[in-house]
Amino acid sequence: MRSAIILFPGINRERDMARALTRATGTAPAIVWHKETSLPPVDLIVIPGGFSYGDYLRCGAIAARSPIMPDLIARAEAGVTVFGVCNGFQVLTETGLLPGALMRNADLKFVCRDVHLRVETAGTRFTNRYTQGQVIRTPVAHGDGNYFADPETLARLKGEDQIVFRYVGPNGKPAENANPNGSIDDIAGIRNARGNVLGMMPHPEDYIEPAQGCSDGLGIFESMAAALEQA
Repeated sequence: MRSAIILFPGINRERDMARALTRATGTAPAIVWHKETSLPPVDLIVIPGGFSYGDYLRCGAIAARSPIMPDLIARAEAGVTVFGVCNGFQVLTETGLLPGALMRNADLKFVCRDVHLRVETAGTRFTNRYTQGQVIRTPVAHGDGNYFADPETLARLKGEDQIVFRYVGPNGKPAENANPNGSIDDIAGIRNARGNVLGMMPHPEDYIEPAQGCSDGLGIFESMAAALEQA
């Protein structure tokens, strides 16, 4: 499986992402600078977390207009798998590849802690190594992770099984303080209608091996590797 990570100024999680991809696939990803105008032939494109362009204007708004983005959008529309984490999720909403928007956290404070996520659907190229309803632990680190969608969009996300992860308590049920940012309907990650683009705020790449204290995030990378090897 061939993968590429897009690197913007201000991004700071590309090495963590590269380690996770290498661990799951056995092959190191290409690192592509955002000023390039085309990506190499790859099966997976990843936008990692950080603070592209210092989060000026809106988080991800400037990065979404970088020279590399027209090719990324074309690849996504052609069915190539695209995965965005944290700032990457913000970039994907700014491009229109994912619906909705990421706003300031409800309490207007930066949050950095572990959260629990419930896998809402296991029948995706991102979650096939999990079971539906499984609870995993991942860290978050963001100030603008408050996902919002209008009622019509939210209804479509629910009706078309596009909500992939929700914030929950350790027992898998909604709980006070389980949602770290105020996201509508406790949404932590969504996919597009076609199912080839996923955006999520938590950082699964930080929990991929026991030495990190948890390896719950590895399943996302193993899921993508398994799905793309079978494609």
